[in-house]
Amino acid sequence: QVQLVESGGGLVQPGGSLRLSCAASGIAFSLYLMGWYRQAPGKQRELVAFISGGGITDYADSVKGRFTISRDNAENMVYLQMNSLKPEDTAVYYCNGRLGRSDHWGQGTQVTVSS
Repeated sequence: QVQLVESGGGLVQPGGSLRLSCAASGIAFSLYLMGWYRQAPGKQRELVAFISGGGITDYADSVKGRFTISRDNAENMVYLQMNSLKPEDTAVYYCNGRLGRSDHWGQGTQVTVSS
């Protein structure tokens, strides 16, 4: 059974940092393209960042220079380090794993940036 389990969300002040983690099981993790998406209230889900099995990364323009995605293929983990957080980063953040037609999602973790 495939599971993606996110953790690390919470409430943080503007300018602060959070690190999200996603633990994957039931998949050949190192082969999967892993991504972080987010969905704010009333908005569509959007891609934040992705990382290939070999470590190639890309980011949404809105988070470039502030967020860093990384993965540990030995531990089946993917991370999102978020720095210089802004109120507009407030959203539910979802972990995604994709390989061909295989597409899996976590349950999401809430990130709230507010003073």
